Amino acid sequence: MADTRNADLTFGATDYLVYMAAVNTTAPTGFTDPATPWQMLGWVTTEGGLFKVEEESKDIDAAGSLEPIRTLMTKSTKSLQVTFLEGLNPLVRSLYDNVPVLSLKPDTVSGIAAYDFPDKPNDLRYAFVFDTMDGGKRMRLYMPNGKVVERGDEQPQTEDVMPVQMTFRFYKGTTGAAVKRSIDYGDVDVSGFFPSGG
Repeated sequence: MADTRNADLTFGATDYLVYMAAVNTTAPTGFTDPATPWQMLGWVTTEGGLFKVEEESKDIDAAGSLEPIRTLMTKSTKSLQVTFLEGLNPLVRSLYDNVPVLSLKPDTVSGIAAYDFPDKPNDLRYAFVFDTMDGGKRMRLYMPNGKVVERGDEQPQTEDVMPVQMTFRFYKGTTGAAVKRSIDYGDVDVSGFFPSGG
């Protein structure tokens, strides 16, 4: 077997960008910066994003067998946690406070935005794009239907900026899967990983 190890296939993200648009907005093409209606959510911490796939299964046991005779997949959830640094970014605030972004528009006279937190959580859903890059190598996660399901503690402080941590969960869109990954290998030759004619 050929040795296909290649240090250029390591990936150390030099930037991490998050975009949002209306739920089920079509994925941007290629790896260019997403155009309107996509909007960027600003700076994030150097940790970038923590993507998780959690799966649950149930074993079916039967008389006459010491091992399960079948395993049923009962759940598969996909989520991503990001800590944003722009605590006053209207898009970030609207997601964290679970209010429509128009709630953050300042009054034309006072320049102040004031709004009530919902007593019953809103089911506000959006499409999201998470872009990472390492030189010419890029990865993109596109989620047509997602929402914030967990929020970190809010702590304004004097020694650092106020981080805004959120966990997003993703669901199937109207025409596609909950998550689509795109990879641009840059100039790295990966042909050795695929059998000829495959």
